[in-house]
Amino acid sequence: MANIDALTQQFIQQYGGEAADISVFHAPGRVNLIGEHTDYNGGYVFPAALTFGTTLLIRPRSDRGLGLATTNFPTSKQLSIDEIVYDEADDWMNYPKGIVFELQKTGVTFKQGYDLLYHGEIPNGAGLSSSASIEVVTAFALQTLEGLEIDKVKISLLSQKSENEFNGVNSGIMDQFAVANGKKDNAILLMCDTLEYELVPFESGSYKLVIGNTNKRRGLVDSAYNERRSQCEQAVEELRAAFPELTLLGQINLAQFNEAKHHIKDDVVRARAQHVIEEIDRVLQAVPALKAGELETFGQLMNGSHDSLRDLYEVTGPELDAMVAAAREIPGVLGSRMTGAGFGGCTVSLVHEDSVERFKEEVGRKYTQETGLVADFYVCSIGNGVERLV
Repeated sequence: MANIDALTQQFIQQYGGEAADISVFHAPGRVNLIGEHTDYNGGYVFPAALTFGTTLLIRPRSDRGLGLATTNFPTSKQLSIDEIVYDEADDWMNYPKGIVFELQKTGVTFKQGYDLLYHGEIPNGAGLSSSASIEVVTAFALQTLEGLEIDKVKISLLSQKSENEFNGVNSGIMDQFAVANGKKDNAILLMCDTLEYELVPFESGSYKLVIGNTNKRRGLVDSAYNERRSQCEQAVEELRAAFPELTLLGQINLAQFNEAKHHIKDDVVRARAQHVIEEIDRVLQAVPALKAGELETFGQLMNGSHDSLRDLYEVTGPELDAMVAAAREIPGVLGSRMTGAGFGGCTVSLVHEDSVERFKEEVGRKYTQETGLVADFYVCSIGNGVERLV
C-alpha cells in the first residue's frame, strides 16, 4: 500500500492548504484468473482484485474548480467541474473527467469542486486495469464526499459507461466490476450478461499467484480487440439459424455449440466462437475445482485457456507465448496463461512458494533471450475492492 504521509505532503505541494480535509481512497488493479474474451460475449469471467492499485487523495474546494494531478506523470490540470469535455491531449485525465461527466448525466449536481491527486502502482499498459482502477476510485470518492448512496455494482456500470462512451474504449464490464466488488482472498465468478456474481474463496495454500509483465505495451483501442468483437457478433448472426433468439455467444453451452457450429461458414469466425464457448466452460469447471482445493485441475484449466487464446482466438503474440512456455518448464508451476486482452500485457501463473525465486530468475532470463525485452514479476495477494482508507 502507498505511503499516505508522503502522498499527503505531495498533495499539499501541488494544491497548498492543510492536510485536515484530505480524504484517501483506494481501488485495486485486477487479474483475471481464467475466462478471457468472454465478458463482452455475455459469458462468465473469474477475476480477482489485487492488493496494489490506485490511491486517491481528494479534498473539496470552495469554488467549482477541478484539479487533476498524479505522482506518475508530470501532467496536471485545473478545469471547471461544470465544463467537462473529452480532450485527447489530456491523456490519463480523461478517465476521471469521464466519471464526472457520467455522474452529471445521471443528474448529480456537484455541491463543490475538488482537488484530486492519484498515485498509481499498476504498470501502465500492462493489462491489470489501471484505467478501471482510476475510474472506480474516482466514482466511489466523489459519491462518498457528495453524500450520495453507494452501490458498488452501479459504480461498476457507471465506470464502464465512462470508458466506453467518454473515452471510446469498447471494454466489457469485468474490469470495473472486479475493481469495485473484489474481496480479500476471494475470486469473483461473474456472469457478465446479468451481473449475477458469487465470491469464491481462493485458498491457494503453498501456491502463489505470480504476475509476469511482458513490458510489451499494448493499447486496447488500437489492438485487434474490436475485430474480435465483430467476429463474435458474426458468429451469433450465423448461429441464429439454430438458435433464433440468440443475442450473445454466452447464451449457449458447449454441447449446443458443437451441434450447431457448422452454421458458421468462415473457419476463422468459427474458431473465435469455439474459444469463447470452451473458455466459458473452463470457468465453470474452475469453480468446483477451487472449492474442492484441486489446484492441479485449476492449473490445467489455466493452461488450456492460454492454448485456446493462442491457437483459436489468436490474441497472445510472441512475447506472451515465450513467457508462458518458459513458465511451464519450471517445476512447481501448476498453470500459466496470458491475462487481459492480449497482444502484450501480463501472464498469471500458479507457482509453488519454493519455486518462486527460481521462476522469476529463469523465466526472466529465457524471456529476455527470446524477445530482447526485460520482464517484471509481481508475487500477488488477492485484496479488497474499492474502499476508503482515511
